[in-house]
Formats: sequence, C-alpha cells, structure tokens
Amino acid sequence: MRRTLGSLALAPALALALAVPLAGQVSATTTTARAGVTWHQTRVGSDQELRGLDAINGRTAWVSGDAGGVWLTTDRGHHWKDVAPPHSSKLLFRDVEATDARHALVLAVGTKTASRIYRTTDGGRTWTKTFVNHNKQAFYDCMAMWPGGRVGLAMSDPVNGKFRVIRTTNGGRSWTVVPRGGMPKAVNGEFGFAASGTCLVTAGHARAWMASGGAASRVFRTTNRGRTWHVADSTIPASAAGGTFGLSFRTPSQGLAVGGDFTHPKDGTDASASTGNGGRSWLNGGDLGGYRSGVDWVRGSSRMWIAVGTSGSDVSENGGLSWTTFGKGYDSVQCVHGGVCWSSGSHGRVGRLVR
Repeated sequence: MRRTLGSLALAPALALALAVPLAGQVSATTTTARAGVTWHQTRVGSDQELRGLDAINGRTAWVSGDAGGVWLTTDRGHHWKDVAPPHSSKLLFRDVEATDARHALVLAVGTKTASRIYRTTDGGRTWTKTFVNHNKQAFYDCMAMWPGGRVGLAMSDPVNGKFRVIRTTNGGRSWTVVPRGGMPKAVNGEFGFAASGTCLVTAGHARAWMASGGAASRVFRTTNRGRTWHVADSTIPASAAGGTFGLSFRTPSQGLAVGGDFTHPKDGTDASASTGNGGRSWLNGGDLGGYRSGVDWVRGSSRMWIAVGTSGSDVSENGGLSWTTFGKGYDSVQCVHGGVCWSSGSHGRVGRLVR
C-alpha cells in the first residue's frame, strides 16, 4: 500500500463511478491561472489512473494506467489509441519512457514478478517483455533514459539495505543489475514512491537523481550513469506516507523536488525543494497548494515551473520560490518545447497546458 499508493486518496476511481467518453472522443475543460496558463483536458476513454506519462512533443505523447493500459496520441490529445500489451489488465503501469511514436518502454510495479518492463518498436502493435523481477525484496518504482533512448536506469526499493538499480545500454532490450558497491546504505524503512514516474530522472548524458521517502526523505545522485551514487537530505519532510516524490532538472545543476504526504493531499507546507549545485544540497522551496507528485519546467522559460498532485496544480514564475495554485489535480506532468506541458491523472484524464 505504501508503495503502490493504493485506494486512499490516490485512487478515487476505485470508489467512484464515473462515465467516460468512448475512445477517441474529447471531453474538454479549461482552467486558467494568474500566470496565463490553461489546462485543456481530454480523456483516453478509460477510468484508469494514468501515472505513467512521456511527452515527445506538442503532438505526441504516451500515457500508462493502473489496470495495464497504454495509450498513444499523435494529434495533441484529440484522439487516443489503445496500444496496451496483451493480457496486461492486472499490471500497474506506473512509468513510460519513449523516444518517438514507435519506440517506448513501460514499467509495471509491484512485488516479485509484478515488477516488469515491456518494449515496443512499432507504436504498440507488438510488445516484448524485456525484464521480470525475481527478487522477493525488490519493488521497482521508476525508470529513466538518457537522450537517444539507448542507455537508462530503473530503480527498486532497497534490497538487503541498499536501493537496487538496473541498467540498459541497448534501448531496453535487456537489463542488468548495477553492482551495489557504489550505492550508499538506505535508512531502515526508506523507499521510493511509484507515483508519477519521476522518482528517477536524468540530465545531460551521465547524470541521474532518485528520490526517497518513508523513514528518510533524500535525493541520491550519480554522475557516471549509476556506477556510484551520493546522497543528500531533502528539506521535504519524511513520514510513513511522505517524503520526496518527484524530481526535475532544468540543467545538470538546477533542479526542483516536490512531495509531501499523500494521506494529507491538501497540505503543501514545505512540499518543495530546490538545488543549484546538482543535488549536492537542497534548500526549502515555496509552499505548494497540497501534496504534489510531479514537477517540470516550462521550456522557453528559465523561471516557470509546473507542479501537480491529486488536489490541484501549481505554477511558479520565479524558479520555485513561490507558487500559485490553479486547476484540477493530476499525478504526472511533463513539459516539451513550445511551452506545452502534458499532465495525466485519475479517471483517464490527460491535460495539455499551453501558455
């Protein structure tokens, strides 16, 4: 429950009946913030919670859901194509990483063999299962690829006292466990949150960061593609259901972290943090409108950031020093060139924000 963010506030679809449009239909609403940003909302044609999101550009994006769903749009979200792997309805697809409309990886989370990775090279017409977890202690939360989509990592909760990381060097065709000697020890009861696919992110060609919560709220960093890691405390408070949930880096030095406690979705006190030195240290950021699981910076602006969580969305116009709450809540957010940001959340909802 603590890892999958089960029924509680993060899965209202399990408790509420909601009619949704048929696949390909659009149900649009708009909300505008003081900064002039607007969510234009559509639905994929399912009531699944969509925590996995990877936007390629302003036209093309992938999303993945909590009941094995995967959808692809190539027309700005006006229509969504169901491209899920066969027999996947019992899988929790919490992360998707794509390079274009044909090539994508999806990560299913869970205990034992429920954690697995699928790969497609033909836009979801066919899928290959390229990784299945067989370690009883492992529980994979997130994955991230470096530019080009050949090299990437996926992170698991600690195994024998250290976070486990697997790596691919061939675009996700195969994965190997990274030797644990370069990983600092985890605090007993520390783990990652499979909430938005952004507890692990990359920047440049060798840097990556991963976030933790539970008994400790920390950010781990590597500058050599995961061979060795260092760790720093986050200023976001740790708790049994809280800590640092999502990360984003505008440059290899400048990044933001968001989080909170998902059992208190409207409490955003101390729920953001910032770094200007590549994650070696973190400073307390502005309070958010509530718990937030995802954050990203708006391309074309060095100061504007968007954060999302189940209780609402926030925009910052000053690099995360202060935030204005606007619009509906989502689980994940990703911004692309042209000032466009995509978001995904409960009841099959996808938002598209245009400045």
